[in-house]
Amino acid sequence: MRSPSHRALMLAVALVFTPSILAAQADPRLDDLKEEALEMVEEDAKMVQEIVDMLFSFGELGMQEFETQRYLTGILEDHGFEIELGVAGMPSAWTARWSNGSGEPVIALGSDVDGIPQSNQKPGVGYRDPILSMAPGHGEGHNSGQAVNIVAALNVKEIMEREGIDGTLLIWPGIAEEQLGSKAYMVRDGVFDGVDVNLFTHVSSNFGMSWGQSGGNALVSAMFVFEGETAHSAGSPWRGRSALDAVMLLAQAWEYKREHLRPAERSHYIIVDGGDQPNVVPQTASIWFFFREINYDLVMESYDAAKRMAEGAALMTDTQVDTIMTIGSAWSRHFNKPVAEASYENIQQVGLPEWSEADVTLANAFQEEMGQEARGLADEINELSGPVDLSRSLGGGSDDIGDISWNMPTVTLRFPANMPGGPGHNWANGIAMATPIAHKGSLAGAKVQALTLLDLFLDGATVDAAWEYFNEEQTAETTYTPFITPEDEPAIWLNADIMDEWREQMRPYYYDPSRYDTYLEQLGIEYPTIRRPVSDEDAEAATVSPEAARPGGSTPGGPSR
Repeated sequence: MRSPSHRALMLAVALVFTPSILAAQADPRLDDLKEEALEMVEEDAKMVQEIVDMLFSFGELGMQEFETQRYLTGILEDHGFEIELGVAGMPSAWTARWSNGSGEPVIALGSDVDGIPQSNQKPGVGYRDPILSMAPGHGEGHNSGQAVNIVAALNVKEIMEREGIDGTLLIWPGIAEEQLGSKAYMVRDGVFDGVDVNLFTHVSSNFGMSWGQSGGNALVSAMFVFEGETAHSAGSPWRGRSALDAVMLLAQAWEYKREHLRPAERSHYIIVDGGDQPNVVPQTASIWFFFREINYDLVMESYDAAKRMAEGAALMTDTQVDTIMTIGSAWSRHFNKPVAEASYENIQQVGLPEWSEADVTLANAFQEEMGQEARGLADEINELSGPVDLSRSLGGGSDDIGDISWNMPTVTLRFPANMPGGPGHNWANGIAMATPIAHKGSLAGAKVQALTLLDLFLDGATVDAAWEYFNEEQTAETTYTPFITPEDEPAIWLNADIMDEWREQMRPYYYDPSRYDTYLEQLGIEYPTIRRPVSDEDAEAATVSPEAARPGGSTPGGPSR
């Protein structure tokens, strides 16, 4: 990332000029090249579809995104990008870099790639119908964002090479975003050193762009591990010291604490290890917490309170706190105003996709399945939104893009590749994610991203304005202090057991674009497949055998339930 002193010097020079002169510095080729970029991205609609469908079929969980890594870095390496694997100590992480001329400015493009446990779902089927029951899947839609970035970057790269435009493209994945497990480590280990602007993308059901402080919470994800002593649970239980008792006391203590938490606090936990079997007093046990609040100080208040409770639970059970480990973390998000404004102009220029009757039919049926009023798909772009008043915030989700946003100018482009109405982190949020809805929405997002890249490389003003906002407004009174320490290491073991259980079962269902035009075709799914009254004859025809459900099967999905 650029240092504040470096940027201050550049801004001092830039501000000698009036705004009208700054505007005149825009490259005269910019408008024509943006029109050309729109046509080029449109011609790559097939590549968008293939990337979206391929990542959907992998369904990989955080820290285990190795098929995704192999596939995406292969595409980028074939197009002249320099690949670095295993960045910031995470084997499934990577970066892809390409430079032209002086190599400045440096624009990074990121998007998350991990899935959700137990969210496996057939695409295009408007009710619960997994490919593999209880397997992982893309129940948030993280399979779509890299298609947006890669297709945009490859086309802008082609223009830059031909036109002799200086700059660097740095493409990177959000690893284990669902565990908030990677971006703080990437910042700490210098992955973004020298980056001028970071363009992030995230799936949504409409276009969205915001600037300023967001309403999402900061977070620490931490695991508390207790150690006691085993004994025969019936023969001599008095000789045991139960680590599980300590875990349960800590959990109960936190439940009493809830009455005294601020409204914005969000905290939740699971018991990861509760012992081996009932007839043995558990020697080890662990509990995993997420502590969410609106800022660093309030998150640390909750984390410190939980640490004290853990010590108390250990005292009450004559056990000890063996380990308190930080699994992940996230600062609240603050997005850059000049870059957001430039991106929003491009959103308006691109506009929403043209949805087909089949797209709207699936959306309406899905919303009714979710117990909501049918409202179809987005037909009007959301307004550009500004800062949130955190003093009135009631809290919410978290995203570790926040750590990056407090270290360099950053925005998140939300693009319309999913349907409104899903609960989030659920099989239902995967229904659209390998269908024409996702393909069209991701293509539209790629167009916006390509236009914004050209603005940053050629308009002569936005990059410097972005740093002026970052230095003079965003960080004037707030200093980024990471939740992680220099000694903390990424939790690269996350989800390994789950993927070890499922990967080989999922492999036969990986998308094969050499044989099938789309993943829907490969699975034999009629688009859309929705609940409807059927005759006995139709129901019999719709029943899927295990053989037909495998790649190449020709029937459209299970019967209505």
